[in-house]
Amino acid sequence: MERRSAMIPLFAHSTGAGARRVMAALAAAAVILLATQPAARAQVIVAVVGGEPITAVDIAQRTKLIQLSTQKIPPRQEVLDELIDDKLKVQLSKRYIAEVPKREIENAYASIARRTGMTSAQFTKMIESSGISAEALKSRLHADYVWGQIVRGKFQGSLQVGEKDVEVKLLSSHKDMPEGLEYRLRPVLFLVPKGSASTAFEARKRDAEALRGRFTSCDEGVRIAMTLPDVVVREQIARQAADLAQQQRDILNNTPIGRLTPPDITPQGVEVFAVCGKAPAAGADSPARRQVRDEMFNERYQALSKKFLKELRSQALIEYK
Repeated sequence: MERRSAMIPLFAHSTGAGARRVMAALAAAAVILLATQPAARAQVIVAVVGGEPITAVDIAQRTKLIQLSTQKIPPRQEVLDELIDDKLKVQLSKRYIAEVPKREIENAYASIARRTGMTSAQFTKMIESSGISAEALKSRLHADYVWGQIVRGKFQGSLQVGEKDVEVKLLSSHKDMPEGLEYRLRPVLFLVPKGSASTAFEARKRDAEALRGRFTSCDEGVRIAMTLPDVVVREQIARQAADLAQQQRDILNNTPIGRLTPPDITPQGVEVFAVCGKAPAAGADSPARRQVRDEMFNERYQALSKKFLKELRSQALIEYK
């Protein structure tokens, strides 16, 4: 016995306008089905963070965003981790920040646009041409903004960079601009009688080198120098780096605080300088100084931020699909 499709009798008994209505209804349903399939695929959930989903679209958008800024395609897990971190940051912010002013995010967005030489509208058009929505970028800016507020508030004391810390870093890296420093010095002169032979100067130079080996601090070293025969220790003087020749600046920069400079022969004998201090000149804040201060702040911020975020993730409810 021949079997027919169950749909055949339906259309066989449908005539005229009735059949056309059924066909039209089926066609409409097919269109709706086809139209909703991409949206359904787009809303595939890949992870849930504290009850909030991260979708395949989120990953695709963030991947393109990172690729646009780094010119490299990031690993999928790296992108997912970044999105999870952003969710945690924003969720935590709701406990600390009542509401983030929309203008803060818009200003940050406009600032990025300006750095590329565009208006916000032009920048939006440019990233959208790369398949990135403006909201995807603003979502990241939002997470960065609230996280910055939280970390700065929670670790305010630990993030403060003291001027002494900046000074030590500058001196160890020699990054400071010459005009930014003032040296506090104690001249120490090993006397040589006028008209003496060169051997007398060489002998006093050896005496100066011997003192350099024992001189480890201005307080103690000056006391030792004052006990030596035919040695004059003068009062402390201050010299601006901008007033010195480059060779003199190099010598002082390379001499640690509390130590003596290499001996130098003068008409009066052999002279060394005790470097008793190096400090910013009054009112000076050189570009190098600001750079070091910012670098030190960022190092502390990144370390504290990473540690705090790790703690946050360990306590969070994260479900992977």
